[in-house]
Parts: sequence; C-alpha cells; structure tokens
Amino acid sequence: MPPLSEFLTFAAVGAFAQLVDGALGMAYGVASAAMLLGLGLPPAVASASVHYAETFTCGASGLSHLAAGNVRRRLFWTLAIPGMVGATIGAYVVSHVPATWMRLALTPYLLGMGLFLLRRGTRNDHADEGTVPRAARPLGLIAGFADAVAGGGWSALTVTTLVARGAAPRTVIGTVHLAKCLVSAAASVSFLLHVGATHGTAVIGLIAGGVAAAPFGALFARRMPARAATLLAAVAVLGLGLNNVVKALH
Repeated sequence: MPPLSEFLTFAAVGAFAQLVDGALGMAYGVASAAMLLGLGLPPAVASASVHYAETFTCGASGLSHLAAGNVRRRLFWTLAIPGMVGATIGAYVVSHVPATWMRLALTPYLLGMGLFLLRRGTRNDHADEGTVPRAARPLGLIAGFADAVAGGGWSALTVTTLVARGAAPRTVIGTVHLAKCLVSAAASVSFLLHVGATHGTAVIGLIAGGVAAAPFGALFARRMPARAATLLAAVAVLGLGLNNVVKALH
C-alpha cells in the first residue's frame, strides 16, 4: 500500500474509533489494536503503537470532556495514579510474556458486565454525578495493567464497573478519558524502554484521525441520555467479549 493511502487508512480508523470511544467511553484501543494485529504486528508492538497514539488522542478527547463539564476531578486522580502504575507494569509484562492469556481472562468479565449493564439500562436508577464508587483505586490499577497487556481495555473495565456501581455515565466517560491520557503516557514510556519506536505511519495516522474526531465524541456524550449510554456501553462490552470467544475458538 502506498504511504499516503496507508496513512489515510489509519487516520480513518482512528477517527471512527475515536467517535465511538468518545461517545461510549470505550473501543478506541481495542479497535486500533485489532487492526494492527490483523496486519501481523506482534502484540507488544501493536499495544505500544496504540498507546503512543492514545497519549495524544485521549488528551484531546479528555480536554474536550473537561470543557464540556464531563469530568470529576476527585474520581480522575483516584483512577489516574493507580492506572499509571498498572500500565507501567503491564507494558513491561507484555514486552516479555504472550498476551493471549490476558484476553481470555478478560472475556468472562466482559460478558458478565455487559449482561449486567443491559439489565441496569432498563431500570430508572438515578446516579449521583459526584460519587466516587468504592474500589476505584484497585480498579484503576487492574485496568491500567490489562490495557497495556491487551492493547485496550482501560475504558471497558473502568466505565462498565463505575457505571454498574451507580456513577453517572456522562461523567464517568469524560473522567475515564482524561485519566486515560496519563495512563497511556505512562505505558508509552515503559514501551519505549522495552520495545522502542514502532510503526510510525500507524501511530501518526491514528493520532491525526483521533484528534480530529475527539470534540465530536465529547459533544455526543453530553447530549446522550444516561440510559441510552448505558445500553450502548452494554452492547459494546458484549461485542468485545463475544469477539474474544470467537477468536479463542479458532
């Protein structure tokens, strides 16, 4: 594929993934990593490339959410600091150990949480936007680790768990995105030390497309009703879990 066509392909994928991610709070890393793995890149290289790009795309998306009033500062720091620690460790692990076991380990959780959210989305519970759910710190640590190992999963783990515990979807999505910027930066530093710079065209294309689409995703999240966001998140998580099941059977 010519360099320009390759760049435009990665930019289009980055833009599409960012729109979905900005609205639902998940899927950018998973979609991007899946594409890079499909091109034959090793898991460590694919995850490294995605995290290099996400340092910028999640920064743009997170700042857009901050400007839109979708971020809660207390929850942000509660997630970001342990998440950075987990991502640093996870990047080291994936650079030396195959990541297949982590994807398989996440599958039952994703399927179970998706079903739980489907049930919750049909209820009339009113979430407190100022709430910081219990266990947010260990959640950030585990999600940061899993995200670095599998090339994605930070948002799927944090958004679904926090919403399931009663936090408002709009503020969870915005806060998780801003925290993801720091988590991706920490993972990127660790990957640079263990893997080095990788597939520059993919990284630049993902950044360009993701940054361009970030403001639209934030506005979409702000206007979407909480119940609709919860149901869409449930469908997305179930899709991720089923995708892992299909891969495991082949």
